[in-house]
Amino acid sequence: MKTALTVIFIIASIILIILVLMQEGKEAGLGSLTGTADMGTYWSKNKGRSKEGTLIRATAFFTIIFFVTAAILCSRFI
Repeated sequence: MKTALTVIFIIASIILIILVLMQEGKEAGLGSLTGTADMGTYWSKNKGRSKEGTLIRATAFFTIIFFVTAAILCSRFI
């Protein structure tokens, strides 16, 4: 049981690292200060359906898996 949880923990860690690196930086939002950003585009209105929205949901999912497996592995119930 502990070996399976360790493998899940390592896979979730690697996937989480990749997902975080794939996301755009928050400084991309600073483009609106120069007036070059398009605030009325399709992708800005539908963030949940865009690639960025999918990455955010996947990151949240794997973060939960990461913390749950970490808590189980650190507990004494195994």
